This record gives sequence, C-alpha cells and structure tokens, in this order.
Amino acid sequence: MYTNSPPHIGFAFESIQVDTIARYHRFLDENVVFLTGTDEHGTKVAKAAQEAKKNSKEFVNEIAIKVRELKKILNLSNDDFIRTTDKNRHWPAVKKVWLKLKRAGDIYKKKYRGFYCSGCEAFITNKDLVNGKCAIHQIEPEVIEEENYFFKLSKYSKAIERAIEKDEIKIIPETRKNEILSFIKQGLEDVSFSRPRKILKWGIPVPDDETQTIYVWADALTNYISAIGYFEETENFKKFWPADVHIIGKDIIRFHAVIWPGMLLSLGLPLPKKIFVHGFITVDGQKMSKSLGNIIDPFDLVAKYGTDAVRYFLLREIPPTEDGDFTYEKFEKRYNSDLASGLGNLTARIMSLVIKFKIEIQKPKIEDEKLKKEIDKSWEKWKKSLNEFKFNEALKSIWNLISVCDRYIEKEKPWEKSERRKLVVNNLLFALTNIANLLQPFLPETSEKILKQLKTKESKILFPQIFKKCRA
Repeated sequence: MYTNSPPHIGFAFESIQVDTIARYHRFLDENVVFLTGTDEHGTKVAKAAQEAKKNSKEFVNEIAIKVRELKKILNLSNDDFIRTTDKNRHWPAVKKVWLKLKRAGDIYKKKYRGFYCSGCEAFITNKDLVNGKCAIHQIEPEVIEEENYFFKLSKYSKAIERAIEKDEIKIIPETRKNEILSFIKQGLEDVSFSRPRKILKWGIPVPDDETQTIYVWADALTNYISAIGYFEETENFKKFWPADVHIIGKDIIRFHAVIWPGMLLSLGLPLPKKIFVHGFITVDGQKMSKSLGNIIDPFDLVAKYGTDAVRYFLLREIPPTEDGDFTYEKFEKRYNSDLASGLGNLTARIMSLVIKFKIEIQKPKIEDEKLKKEIDKSWEKWKKSLNEFKFNEALKSIWNLISVCDRYIEKEKPWEKSERRKLVVNNLLFALTNIANLLQPFLPETSEKILKQLKTKESKILFPQIFKKCRA
C-alpha cells in the first residue's frame, strides 16, 4: 500500500482478495508465501508529510502501523510484510537491481523535458492526457525539465508484448490484457528512473550518484523480490520466484505489466506468471475522497459489523475485476439476507435439531444421493471460480448449497418424522461440514466456529446464531 494516507476500504478489499487466494491454495496443501507491505517513498508521501507538519519518516511510520494492524482486524494470513524504508532488507536489493540494470547497459543519463503527473509519480505523454489532464488522476501535469537517469524500456518492448500475448504473463481480466497490449503497440518509450536529490530527498539514493534519487516505482516493484531474499539469492528466493500472481489495482497496471517485466528481462529473471487486476470501490456512486468526506475506514466498519461480515460483503458484492459500489444500505441488506437469514439461520436450525432430539454428532456421512450431488456440484463450482479469481461466484455456489439444505429441511420435516430424523440430521451435518470447509478461504473465523461446533459432544449450542440481524 502507498503510504500517503491511511488505509481505506479499497486497500482492505485488495488485502482480503489476496488472503482468500492464499488460504485457498493452503487448503489445497500447496506452499504459499503471501506478501504484503508498504510503499513509502516518493513525492506524494513527502508532500503529505509536509502537509501534516511531520517529517517523512515519522509520517510513514504512523501509516505503516495502521497497515500492519489490518492483519488482525481483517484476519489476514500474510506470511511477510515488507517496508520500502527497510534499509536492511529492501535497500540492498534495490541497489543491487540498479547496478545490474546499469551493467546490462540499460541505465543512462540525459536531460529531459516533459509532463510529470504527481498522482502517477511518473512522466507521462500526450497519449496519457484527456482534455489536458492525466486520464487516471484528472489533474493537469507539471512541465518539468531535469537531468535524470533513464531505463531502456523500449529495448524490451517486443519481448514484453510477446510474453503478454502468449500468456507467459497472464493478465486477468482479458480486457486489461487488451488494454496493455494496445498501449505497448503504440510504442514504449524509455522511462525516467531517477529524480534530482535536491528536488526529492525522500527515497533511496542512486548507488553511484548521490545527487539522484531512485524512481519510486523502480524501488517499489523490487519489493516482490527483496522480501524473499533476492539480495542474498537465498533458497527461498529460488523456491518462490517467479510469483504465481501479483494482485493489483487497475491504476497501477502499466507499472506491473510493462516496467516490471522490462526490469526483470534486463535482470535475467523469470517473469511473474499472472497479474490479477481489480477495480475501484465507489461510495454511493462517488469516488472516495477526503474533500467529499466519504472515505470508508475499514477499522470502523469491522468495529460495527465484525471481520467476517466485512470480508463477505466485499468479496460477494464487489465484482472481482470491475468497479463496485459501497453503501451501508447495501451492506446491511447483504448481511441480513445472506449471513443472518442464510448461513446463521441454517446453522442454528441444524444444531437445534441435534440438541433437541439428542442426536450424537458422529463422523459425517451422506446417505442422500441428490443432496450429495448438490454438494459435489458446489465443490466443483467453488474450485473453478477460485482458480479464475471469481470470488463472488465461489460464494454464490456456497449460498446455493445453503438454499438446497433449507429446502431439504422443509421437505423432510425431521421434527415430525421420527423414523427418518437421525438419517436426515446426519445428512444435514455432512452438508454443514462441507459448507464450513468451503467457507474457509472467505470467512475463516466463521468456518472455524462451525467446525468446532460440529466436533463438540457438549449438549449445548456453542452459538445460537452466528450472525444476528443488524439494524442501522
């Protein structure tokens, strides 16, 4: 996360998406390293610190603490957290990258005059402008003339294009792949890779030229390899690079799908296998901004509704690859219909039957072919959806199974049919065990509570209802 402001719901959304992917692959018994962290250098951070009347280091330290706290409040399972201000872990790798790029003949110095967008923290060209403003940040760029170091990105244009066309770097969704290919086909230009230190002191100095500061994106992108031991070329680095997937917002796709592959090709390193690109979250149809006062704080949201409720809403309601809208009305509607009346109600109904009729919980098994087929269908849809990063579709398959179980209860009426009661309840316990396991990547705390309830032999319900109706 970029540390020019505290984390908002958009970063929480991205973090939960990554966590779900990590938990899913751990569920499949695969080795996983889930890395997150903070990108702390650059003009925007220095300016934000100045506006807050704090020095840059003090400012980013406060933001980094808040970002770290997300692990607890969102129940994230990240294995590591890297800060780009870490002089022991990160800086040596950045300097090593710079010197290797230079030895490859891909770093050179020249005077340059062009448009600089402070939002992008990059020089942009006319093709990036709409009505004289940056197409992404809707601000007029500055005209800047400087002598900077440049990276020969143009040298790798064809190789990057081929890698994306052939899905050696698979960009998800396809629309983003086409967007990047269109951009590359217009011709890649060499990119400014430093700023004069007299203008930007907040950053990593160029190793062999202390008058220059390394470009913030050259620094930030390196975190993917600095965190896993690139500087020392550890076994961990050899084991976990290339990354299986980078999860990013649509506003930074060019840096990840163009500049980063160019750097890796110059370094002689393998390219990441996938880049998954998500959209933005609007609030009541408007972009989040301080001026509108509509920033949604994930800490406040979790304090009011709970971690799993927040995780569920974001993964179920917000499209994985497109923009999605947040309102409290939508949140509470989804909470009440799906969590309280859906999952919570089904769990309470099944466990009430267990307690009321003193049915001993044994090893779950299924003796209803129709119900078993529905369970198997849910697993197939769940796995296919998660492999395609369609979190909402995977959750939909789970809730379809919840509906199937509700209909099964109404059809079988186990409270009336004593001769079939035990069989029906055992079938439901089998289904509920599967639902709890399907929920693990999405709602880990809820999944654990259900599984714990199913294993207990105590004659009480550990939680009468997982989710209670919420009211504004």
